[in-house]
Amino acid sequence: MKTVALTVAVLALGLAACNKQDAANNTADTNVENAAVTDTNAATNDATANADAALNAAGNAVDNAGNAVDNAGNAVANAADNATH
Repeated sequence: MKTVALTVAVLALGLAACNKQDAANNTADTNVENAAVTDTNAATNDATANADAALNAAGNAVDNAGNAVDNAGNAVANAADNATH
């Protein structure tokens, strides 16, 4: 009788150990997926901000070059006016 009771106890423990924890597993999977989405969004936002900053810097450089050309043109015009006076 002790052997039967021990066998039943072992089987009960085995079944309890095999009990699926779907809710807990789903929650853990969801947490991992949410963290991955958050990391991806942060990386995308950083890349977008960096690209915007680079485009702004390039635009500023073009504007500065245009201003330098204007200034050079004005200097030539001023020199010409000064030469005639």
